[in-house]
Amino acid sequence: MTQAFNVSGFAKPVGIFSNAAWQPEGKVLQISGHCSQDSEGNIVGVDDITAQTRQVLGKIGRLLDSVGGQLSDIVKTTIFVTDMSMLDEIHRVRADFFTPPYPASSLVQVSRLARAEYLIEIEAVAVIPFDRVKEPT
Repeated sequence: MTQAFNVSGFAKPVGIFSNAAWQPEGKVLQISGHCSQDSEGNIVGVDDITAQTRQVLGKIGRLLDSVGGQLSDIVKTTIFVTDMSMLDEIHRVRADFFTPPYPASSLVQVSRLARAEYLIEIEAVAVIPFDRVKEPT
């Protein structure tokens, strides 16, 4: 389990993340940035940040499951968005996928992602306990 924490004397994080997270004993998995596409490469949720965020986090969850991990193993996320005004919707969806202690997180606004229709891209770092690690399926 991730040992995330907030530091006294720091401003409380605004959103679904913690100030930092320790990596407990386990195997570190670097998860590439994922955008909102289905298994055929079609965009899911054109012009809908809620649908795109849900699709991306669902994909990351399935990726983790394939190697014995789970979303609670994520210690850090980096989120790239094309419009910072969508932050409230993103946090609402993240709240459906993450529970405290939240992973550390960074949020960056970018002018564009790999395809113009993408509104969000998320990459993550997970630490999966050795006793749960399995070969990818």
